[in-house]
Amino acid sequence: MTWIVNQQSGQAELAARFRKLMEEPGILQIPGTHDAMAGLIAKKIGFNALYLSGAAYTASRGLPDLGIVTSAEVAERARDIIRATDLPVLVDIDTGFGGVLNVARTAREMQEAGIAAVQLEDQDLPKKCGHLNGKKLISTSEMTQKIKMIKQTAPSLIIVARTDARAVEGMEAAIERVTAYIEAGADAIFPEALQSEAEFRQFAKHVTVPLLANMTEFGQTPYYKAKEFEEMGYQMVIYPVTSLRVAAKAFERVFEQIMQHGTQAGALPDMQTRSELYETISYHDFEGLDKEIAKTVLTKEQ
Repeated sequence: MTWIVNQQSGQAELAARFRKLMEEPGILQIPGTHDAMAGLIAKKIGFNALYLSGAAYTASRGLPDLGIVTSAEVAERARDIIRATDLPVLVDIDTGFGGVLNVARTAREMQEAGIAAVQLEDQDLPKKCGHLNGKKLISTSEMTQKIKMIKQTAPSLIIVARTDARAVEGMEAAIERVTAYIEAGADAIFPEALQSEAEFRQFAKHVTVPLLANMTEFGQTPYYKAKEFEEMGYQMVIYPVTSLRVAAKAFERVFEQIMQHGTQAGALPDMQTRSELYETISYHDFEGLDKEIAKTVLTKEQ
């Protein structure tokens, strides 16, 4: 049923659901959903939590992942996903969109948007994708200040602290950093761009809070299955840009069909039908709210 009528879960409730999911036995698979439609499809498949990637969100707006969007813009997209799905969402807030004071504002914006959890990284601006070269880090002290600020201004937000230190300072320094982040209040740890099972296991030996693995495509990390990450000691795994990449390639294929053949008819088997689309977006529920709107009747072919 539509969120306009249904009572939506509050931020604290969504955060509690996310915490329960990440602390339960097994591994929590969290698909990246770059928009509300992707979120609805993920929910239909059976996922219980969603991820909004900064890289996927910016790409969906035709922009690179270089820290050039604002916290308000990200919060607005996350709000769309939460309204559509009523699922807990983990949101990538990059560096917090600035210094410690900026992080305070970002945290409150995310909390007010109903976001369950935020992912904060220790890169310096201008930031880069975690699987690329040329990253720069802020000090451990500044990162811990940011974590403490989130706890102070939005205590119900779950904090997933990400470190990019493995590629910049090495594994030992990365482990030292996350130890400090946990002491500052991080609820979970995300070691970015690890390159082998040995590295994943090494991290797991030194971390006492839930661990998140990043199973992105075309990156530094080999393709491990969720069960393999669980066996390495991880409680969560994200697939951050998968939905965006698949959608973009689908756009390319169908537009090529239209350009080359003058029709999209050959691509129909790869499309949602009108009935499937309307079911996904609860079309008839919305329509039913206004008695002045004639009830839509679809044929079997639609």
